[in-house]
Formats: sequence, C-alpha cells, structure tokens
Amino acid sequence: QVQLEESGGGLVQPGGSLRLSCAASGRISAIGTMAWYRHAPVQERELVGTITSRSITDYTDSVKGRLTISRDDAEKTVYLQMNSLKSEDTSVYYCNVRIPTGYGVTLDYWGRGTQVTVSS
Repeated sequence: QVQLEESGGGLVQPGGSLRLSCAASGRISAIGTMAWYRHAPVQERELVGTITSRSITDYTDSVKGRLTISRDDAEKTVYLQMNSLKSEDTSVYYCNVRIPTGYGVTLDYWGRGTQVTVSS
C-alpha cells in the first residue's frame, strides 16, 4: 500500500512564499508523473502542475513563473515552491503520484490535502 503525506501549508501574506512537500511511502519500485492539484470552495479541482519521471514540468497558466514543482526520487518526495503568492492561490492543495505496477497498470495515489491561505 502506498501512502502520501503532505506538509508545508499555512497562512501567508500576499507576496509571500511557502513550500509544500509530499512524501510517498510503502512498496514503491518506481514513480511516474507527480502532480499538484488544488481545490477551492465552490470551484472545480484545478491541476496546478506536473513533473514527469524525467523532471519535465508543466504548469497551468495562472501559476507560471510563481510556482515551481520539483522532485527527489531518492526521498520519494515531490515539492511545490510557491512564490509571489496571491489571494486567489488560497485553496487546499493535493499531491498526486502515479505508480507503475509492472503489470502494464499505473495506479493513482492522492494525499489528504494541505490548506494554503493567502491573506493579509
């Protein structure tokens, strides 16, 4: 069984920074694409960005230049560095990790979410 544990959320002023972490544990032989999503009240869940197993990143337009995804495969951890935060970044952030099973099947795992609040 694979588990994901997120950390790093909190309250920050506009223009501030936070760094989210998501550590995977369990029976993991390889990790595929890792991603961060966010879900704010009365809004649909939004894909923030992804990072492939080759560390190729992609981001939604609203966060480009401000949020950066990175990964450490030795630590089985994905990070989200959040700079120049805006009030509209307020949301619950979830990590998603795709784990190949070796049988041609890839399984999706989700963290429980961490709250990020940007407010003065």
